[in-house]
Amino acid sequence: MTREIKMIALDLDGTLLDDQKCLSQRNEAALKACAERGIEIVPCTGRNWNGVPDCVRQLPGVHYAITANGAVVEDVRNHKVIAETKLSNALACDILEMAKQFQTVMYDVYIGGQGYGQRNFLEQIETSGLPAFFQKMVLSNRRSVPDIIEEVRRQGIPCEKVNYMFRDPEARLCARNALLLREDVEVSSSYDFNLEINAAGATKGDAIIRLAGYLGIPKEQTMGFGDGENDRTMMKMAGIGVCMANGAETVRQMADYITVTNNEDGVAQAIEKLIFDRRR
Repeated sequence: MTREIKMIALDLDGTLLDDQKCLSQRNEAALKACAERGIEIVPCTGRNWNGVPDCVRQLPGVHYAITANGAVVEDVRNHKVIAETKLSNALACDILEMAKQFQTVMYDVYIGGQGYGQRNFLEQIETSGLPAFFQKMVLSNRRSVPDIIEEVRRQGIPCEKVNYMFRDPEARLCARNALLLREDVEVSSSYDFNLEINAAGATKGDAIIRLAGYLGIPKEQTMGFGDGENDRTMMKMAGIGVCMANGAETVRQMADYITVTNNEDGVAQAIEKLIFDRRR
């Protein structure tokens, strides 16, 4: 399966980063070796750019990023948006209003690269039942506002993504089914307690194709790494789709190659085998 690769798109949580949200030395070394070959290293994440950790942002070869599940494709060195597929302001407000129908423990929104959280949700997050690592990530990456929906209306601009978070799996399933009946949004998740709602056509796979086209890179020379439901389109649309051993079964079934887990340097293992043709 080895072939010339010119762009590597990488999911972060559960993929490039280990369970402590750290970048291992082996993964870092593998990506630096790719950058020395002129391969573009592209964070491809449900996070916004401000939420990408410095250890990834500062890697050589990171000139572009795909954020908010593909809603934004950006030249991060020159602060230039290459492509965007956002929820209209009215649609974002509608999706946020819809959250009130379900037993969400919180909901929030990305606007202009900034995450916004409602004050009462953020103040009560310690009793939300959400995992501690997620609480920490949210608190470090959300601007507190009194009312999210009023803030979205006030700004009056398109939004990258709406997030729902749940304590009850049945409530999450109910919300998912209701959202899937709509034809104007993409619904995915990166954890078993959340739902991520994007505009139709905003997926990681679509964004990889958009960025590759912008850079003049054939689809066949792209590689995508992922583990979660929101990575399925990467497995389908990248030249080589690589799923982590810890990935969801539906993602594993779509992958061209399954590497070891995110805690075992799975990104590096696949790069060493598929790009450098080395076995470890």
